[in-house]
Amino acid sequence: MAGVRATQSHGVRQRSSDQLDQRQLSVDAGYTSYGMRDNVKPSCWGQRTKIEKRLILAVGVVSVLAIAFLAAFIASLLVRSADINDIPQTSELKISSSMPPAVVAKGDVELCNSPGCIHTASKLLLNMDEKVDPCDDFYDFACGSFVKNTRIPDDKTSVNTFSIITDQLQEQIRALLDEPIIENEPRPFVLAKTLYQACMNRTAIESRGVQPLLDMLKRLGGWPVLDGNNWDENSFSWQQSVYKFRAAGYSVDYFLDFSISVDVKNSTKRIIDLDQASLGLSREYLNRGFSDKLVQSYYEYMVDIATLLGADRARAEVELKDSLQFEMKLANISLPLEKRRNATSLYNPMTIAELNQKFPKIPWLEYINRLLAPHVNVDLNEVAIVSVPKYISDLEVLLENTPKRVQANYVMWRVAGASVTYLTDNLRRRQLSYVTALTGKTERESRWKECAETTSVSMAIAVGALYIRKYFNENSKANALEMVNDIRQQFRMTLTEVDWMDEMTRKAALEKADSMASHIAYPSEMLDDEKLTNFYAGLEMSSDKLMESVLNLTLFGTEYLFGKLREPVNKTDWVTHGRPAIVNAFYSSIENSIQFPAGILQGAFFSAVRPAYMNYGAIGFVIGHEITHGFDDQGRQFDRNGNLVDWWQEMTKQKYLEKAKCIIDQYSNYTVKEVSLKLNGVNTQGENIADNGGIKEAYYAYQAWTQRHGTEARLPGLEKYSPKQLFWLSAANTWCAVYRNEAIKLRITTGFHAPGRFRVVGPMSNMEEFAEDFKCPAGSPMNPLNKCKVW
Repeated sequence: MAGVRATQSHGVRQRSSDQLDQRQLSVDAGYTSYGMRDNVKPSCWGQRTKIEKRLILAVGVVSVLAIAFLAAFIASLLVRSADINDIPQTSELKISSSMPPAVVAKGDVELCNSPGCIHTASKLLLNMDEKVDPCDDFYDFACGSFVKNTRIPDDKTSVNTFSIITDQLQEQIRALLDEPIIENEPRPFVLAKTLYQACMNRTAIESRGVQPLLDMLKRLGGWPVLDGNNWDENSFSWQQSVYKFRAAGYSVDYFLDFSISVDVKNSTKRIIDLDQASLGLSREYLNRGFSDKLVQSYYEYMVDIATLLGADRARAEVELKDSLQFEMKLANISLPLEKRRNATSLYNPMTIAELNQKFPKIPWLEYINRLLAPHVNVDLNEVAIVSVPKYISDLEVLLENTPKRVQANYVMWRVAGASVTYLTDNLRRRQLSYVTALTGKTERESRWKECAETTSVSMAIAVGALYIRKYFNENSKANALEMVNDIRQQFRMTLTEVDWMDEMTRKAALEKADSMASHIAYPSEMLDDEKLTNFYAGLEMSSDKLMESVLNLTLFGTEYLFGKLREPVNKTDWVTHGRPAIVNAFYSSIENSIQFPAGILQGAFFSAVRPAYMNYGAIGFVIGHEITHGFDDQGRQFDRNGNLVDWWQEMTKQKYLEKAKCIIDQYSNYTVKEVSLKLNGVNTQGENIADNGGIKEAYYAYQAWTQRHGTEARLPGLEKYSPKQLFWLSAANTWCAVYRNEAIKLRITTGFHAPGRFRVVGPMSNMEEFAEDFKCPAGSPMNPLNKCKVW
């Protein structure tokens, strides 16, 4: 949404490279029909579609395997001792009594042979490579076969645990949105289905061609590269272009990021926030210069889109090179990611009167009031937070020295680039070529997937409400809440035990941990049709005008957020936490809260019908990760109330920074062999600190669970692995992943998360408990003599 910024939120999963920008994402892989040729009647097998044939083969293979497994199991029953201990299964957190007894004795160990345990064991075995010594490389041990046997589909940049569950969730969302609109259906659901229909309506999109975008460019003042000598320079100013974008539903952040954010020094109120521009290609790439391979791909993409819209190619090559060089200068005056981790340095409050004094070439009062209209009118005493003051002073100089035509070509390119996804197949094919250069994927997703994604991202509350009503298992909510409480207690215990923390800082840390709020699955308001209807009041959708419908949505989002400036912050607001149909988890510094949407409480992360060591290793690791975010290098800068307050005693702070530096250095020394690039230990430190703390908390929470419930049975086929070892296997399995080389380069260059391999070997090699459970000799790769530990 234009003008919308996340409020200090950290997710466990990096936004995948597939999701570059909602407006740069979609695609149509097309549909293939399988029909009869001539009058030859095919065989029964021949009449099957390719998918049906594959399903039949798959069912056959699974049936054979099931029979073989059953035969082996019966054989094992015949040869084992007749002394069967009929012990109830203890794998569930609160509803263990709902499962039939499924534990059998085999020798000196108990085995769980329930369907849930058999399925769990099968998945672990499919991913593992037991030829690898777990003390040499636990990632290869746990995920080796997954990496070898997983092929990345042409329409994806990677395959991992998150993407596998997301694919299943998308199928469910498709089923919901495909249902016909019924009489008296709540309006939010009608709107969501209408948007989905507009996206699926290729006939309407193709018949309208590029005219919707050409009309919009004209309305916004014209794109010089298209208008040639007819473009009127006198009618353009960069401020006026921003006002027009605001009214149309496009981003207002192409020159200067403008948003309404929570005031980090007083998190009960909102404030105007001014920051450096949002760029079309990451700063890290643009700063490499015009000759860089990806910058060249970006430039060629710009020129081709302009040409497809009617520009003269020779003119486009010259003019858009100038506009790209202007964007590169914007990147050059922007602050790098490594220098944006200190929240205090980004907090520079100024009244509008002070803005006028410091940056006199921008008409601040008019600018801010035009963007906020009609909701709020501010005066010279209004305070705004300036994240990077030097950026604005440099921007003034840059704008002064850049011809208006160059400025206009730049911003109108951004408008065109943002619109391509919602237009014709011809434009979208060219977009795909650019995405291929950036991420390596060579096909667009199926149209329905793209449309389900667009709808679920754009209308997350409406789609989420549909999803939870039909698909969410309510038991998961209670189980997850119990795990959160367990793991929070373990983190609290860690805070009481660390020997480098003074008592005053420790007291404040414990208060922060105790004050951390939890948002599990979804807010109850999402079951209230009236609340949903009121939220979407004023939003209009059209089933035959996709681009306009999406712009209506972004404008709706901007109006909603800009209208919040004078409203007090409600940290438990249901709208803020109303995105249940997503496979991710979050920590918010501003709220001091953790959030686990319904979408992640399933699949490899959580199941009520498998042993608790699997759940604590998977979703437990994620829960611990999010809790620890409150005490990573950025989260620790905020107090229990979500305010930017330095609550650390100086000596303790220095000890913390030393420990964080150990993590930075450790991960900076990891090399991704496939692309011969080292990780950025500075940019990934927050996620790495969270991983290291999270796995420890989950491990000890599971030990506490065992003390309450007793030792759990082992898994069939994995009898030699103890419950503790299976905990580590479960944790590692959540990060099994394969990436395209282009995608991994993008992740390393611009991301905050380490690739999956290092999210396993990094934290586990730092834990003595792992080395003890696998009896790894001192000095082995997974039990190095020097270990890093913050929490």
